[in-house]
Amino acid sequence: MLRIQFNKRFFSTTTYKRSADFTHAVIGGGVVGLAIGAELSKQPGNSVVIIEKHPECGTETSSRNSEVIHAGIYTPVDSLKTKLCILGKNLIYTEAKNSGVEMRNCGKWIVAQTDEQLEYLQKIHERSKQLDVSTEFLSLSKAKEIEPYINANKGILHSPTTGIISAHSLMNYLTSIFQDNGGEIAVGTKVTGLSFDQHAKEYTIDTKETDEGDLIEDVDTEEEPVSIKANIVINSAGLYAPDISNLLLPSERHIKAYYAKGNYFSYTLSQPKIQRLIYPCPTPGVVSLGTHLTIDLGNQIKFGPDIEWVDNPTEFKVNSSNLDDAFIEVKKYFPSISKEHLIPTYAGIRPKLIGPGDKSFQDFVIREEEGFPGFVNLLGIESPGLTSSMGIAKYVKDLLN
Repeated sequence: MLRIQFNKRFFSTTTYKRSADFTHAVIGGGVVGLAIGAELSKQPGNSVVIIEKHPECGTETSSRNSEVIHAGIYTPVDSLKTKLCILGKNLIYTEAKNSGVEMRNCGKWIVAQTDEQLEYLQKIHERSKQLDVSTEFLSLSKAKEIEPYINANKGILHSPTTGIISAHSLMNYLTSIFQDNGGEIAVGTKVTGLSFDQHAKEYTIDTKETDEGDLIEDVDTEEEPVSIKANIVINSAGLYAPDISNLLLPSERHIKAYYAKGNYFSYTLSQPKIQRLIYPCPTPGVVSLGTHLTIDLGNQIKFGPDIEWVDNPTEFKVNSSNLDDAFIEVKKYFPSISKEHLIPTYAGIRPKLIGPGDKSFQDFVIREEEGFPGFVNLLGIESPGLTSSMGIAKYVKDLLN
């Protein structure tokens, strides 16, 4: 885990009337916030601070996901999710990989069990052609030779640019860029207020130091609040981005947050060895890609995520009661799976802007808010957020320029 100590020297109140403390403040030290900070810190003249409420960066969504490098073939062609996923993937395989970030380009199979699913795979294949992203159909006989334990009744679409990555290795890489360029990280620092001075064209971010032993919400109320002034504020607070936005924007522009929990289950048997990711064919109109099989860099198999709507963004306890449903879904494409060797492992929560029952597509929301120059909101940054992180950073930099 990343760990950088909070340092109050950055926030001297004697400078406020003369100038802002930083040109840019990034709220949220997950992988997206770190990528944005790293990108902005490269520009001469920028002074950038990342404000993270936890004692360590990247302890929420960034470290509680499948750690998949997505190809960018599921979402609409003209969406930000697609554009930034493909850009981010390319940056991961070039810049990050060449800098030693731990990853493997293992590829992925999407399997179809019915004629309807095969038709849907064909649509994904056609979309990938439009995007110039490689996919190919495999013969079922050839696939059985390659992965004999995987079952597909109707078809398999191979995505060769899909991979796996160590999220923490990527975050360490981004942090090193940021700090080498003079960026500052304030961990254990919770944002409690946000305001804009129209005359001075700068933002005041009110913060309080959090308890080192508490990773979520409690703030030591006896601590004196500390204010940080910045010309530009990027809200990359993930699960809490709507809360940060609502501190600044008028009530008629407030945003409601929804939280989709995903449970993961590990497979304790060391055999069989599966060499690539296996995804069921997605169900049209369903917000989840289904319970898929992934492998980590040590070839350990895990399954997930499912989808479970929760009210509390800190509800990270795995729901073991979902194991039976996960087993039923996985058995369709991995028939020899042994239920007694499935164990609950961890859970993550995806930040959503639409709730249960809403089957519409929700794109990433990345925008400079009208009436608040220099305030950039990043909302609903869920999957493929990890893959897209470096692409999102380029997009934010261009938006500000």
